Amino acid sequence: MRQRLVPALGFLACSIPLVGHAGQIEGIGGRIFVADKGIELPVSRNALFELAPAARDEGEKPARPATRDDLFALEPPAEKTPQPAPEPGVPATRDALFGDERPAEKQEKQAGDAQGMPVYGYFQSEFAWTYSDPRHWSKVLGRLELGTEGRFGQGGKWKLSGRVDYNPVYDLTDFYHSGVGDKQRLGLQLRETYVDFATGDWEWRVGRQHVVWGEMVGLFFADVVSVKDSREFILPDFQILRIPQWAVRSEYFSGDFHAELVWIPFAGYDEIGEPFDPGRPGAGTDFYPYPLSPAGMPIIRKEVKPANGLDHTNFGVRLSRLVGGWDLSGFYYTSMDSAPTFLRDATAQNVFTPVHKRIWQAGGTLAKDLGTFVLKAEAVYTDGRQFNVTNLTDSDGVVAQNTLDWAVGLDFNPSSDTRLNTQFFQRVYFDHEADINFDRFENGFSILVHRDLPRSWEADVLLISSLNRSDWLLRPKATWKFERDWRAVFGLDIFKGPPTGIFGQYDANDRVYAELRRDF
Repeated sequence: MRQRLVPALGFLACSIPLVGHAGQIEGIGGRIFVADKGIELPVSRNALFELAPAARDEGEKPARPATRDDLFALEPPAEKTPQPAPEPGVPATRDALFGDERPAEKQEKQAGDAQGMPVYGYFQSEFAWTYSDPRHWSKVLGRLELGTEGRFGQGGKWKLSGRVDYNPVYDLTDFYHSGVGDKQRLGLQLRETYVDFATGDWEWRVGRQHVVWGEMVGLFFADVVSVKDSREFILPDFQILRIPQWAVRSEYFSGDFHAELVWIPFAGYDEIGEPFDPGRPGAGTDFYPYPLSPAGMPIIRKEVKPANGLDHTNFGVRLSRLVGGWDLSGFYYTSMDSAPTFLRDATAQNVFTPVHKRIWQAGGTLAKDLGTFVLKAEAVYTDGRQFNVTNLTDSDGVVAQNTLDWAVGLDFNPSSDTRLNTQFFQRVYFDHEADINFDRFENGFSILVHRDLPRSWEADVLLISSLNRSDWLLRPKATWKFERDWRAVFGLDIFKGPPTGIFGQYDANDRVYAELRRDF
């Protein structure tokens, strides 16, 4: 195997362009997820929410944020679309609003291409070795994402982007069964691809896009619209984790008030990978979200996704306002649940079928810069989601449980080179059913410490843990920004807990990983 692996590693390393210088909480199968966004902790609100300044004409004075969303955009820098500075009294554009921006230096580089079609993107190599038994290479991946954009008519704009992934680990090892390689060896994905235009006081975005409603750093509580690639649990950066959806989005601005309507005609669903298959030798996807199965090893049938139709579309509304420095928002969203519910067979009680049911969610967010620290909180009530139970007399193995998820977090800087984020989160199960294997009140916390080191090195340690039981994830990592637009990352993912725990279920997936990325 090593003889086959070395040439592949060399191929992926050499394929990087040699140019230039350089906890989410989400329910899947009834589990609460917390994700590491992969960002530094903030020294200010702008640093916290990765706001890159919009491109301005030479000599133009910087404009103040026009709305609360301009202050709190959450998308990673690599997704940014360069924007002109807002006119006085006019809200900043939706790209600043939703943070799908690239770093400021990329905007400057592209300013000279204003008359043409700039091409931007990144190439990334990723390697992961699972050192828990059974030891194996779990990732040897090359990823290329490219995008371009332009303008049309009176203020219209378009964007086109796509991504290709190739993971030869499925050719270099027989650890996984053939179905995993068939689905995960090569990935082609249309990323953000849309047109922007305005009609009267309303701005529109139509096409494949991100819709981000959450405010918390690294949490998915209020981020109810996003669809996720969960094949590596919550470990990838948000830029990789989120999957754009086909949507029609309309926005209205008036001073510090912002209204947003979203319609998703073709509902998207989380990518969960391939389960273990007793009919084929080899393992399933490392982080497949297996359901509770008191009758033995679960056998998973083919996932059933709803057919396209008006009955299966998603719709939501979000209202927000900046009041006295407080960023406040409220939303309502009804959708086909992007996370699967595993229905148990009535006779073969270890056989499950992943399906998607309709749910509705309502909630809100707040954020406030209090000078020495930033306070943020969000909450969401979910109605209609079903959870697996251990009771074998239950005909389909699930029970409906309405839930309230909420979180509060603080971001501050103990010193000039150290940043700290602390968050407490809780899920409350109404009409609690003891057989779901979770307590009525499920509590947890996360701590993220970032430290700037000499010679362009950075160190981060993330701990996410349950407070109800010993169930945790530890993620130390080091980042080396050795040249402009280049970065190398080295880290560990360590899981610990009971087999039924959020993190303990992946106790055998402890891994060491490395990444090399070039932005352009």
